[in-house]
Amino acid sequence: MAYVSGFMAAVPSDKQGDYLEMAKRAAEVFKDNGATRVVETWGDEVPEGKLTSMPLAVQATGNEIVVFSWVWWPDKETQTAGMENMMKDERMQFDPGTAPFDMKRLIYGGFDVILDV
Repeated sequence: MAYVSGFMAAVPSDKQGDYLEMAKRAAEVFKDNGATRVVETWGDEVPEGKLTSMPLAVQATGNEIVVFSWVWWPDKETQTAGMENMMKDERMQFDPGTAPFDMKRLIYGGFDVILDV
């Protein structure tokens, strides 16, 4: 069964181009390690809540946009091996201080696909 890695972060609105370049590089590495699809989205209608919301989850500030991304894998085994290989890939080696967003506020997880229509 397919498996999905999901990611959410807050990116300064003026860093969209930098984020997209980083995302393209990561997408290439994901695909080289078995992912079948990589989707990056830039928040458009992401309401702020009082108790829970995407902006609250990533502690977005007034000038930050919530990005939501997912990577589609054929199965969990491919995802596990792919993510392990990605951490060793030289294309993914960079100083986190140069990232176009605060990586400490990145949220991620793995999900079993239970419906795909």
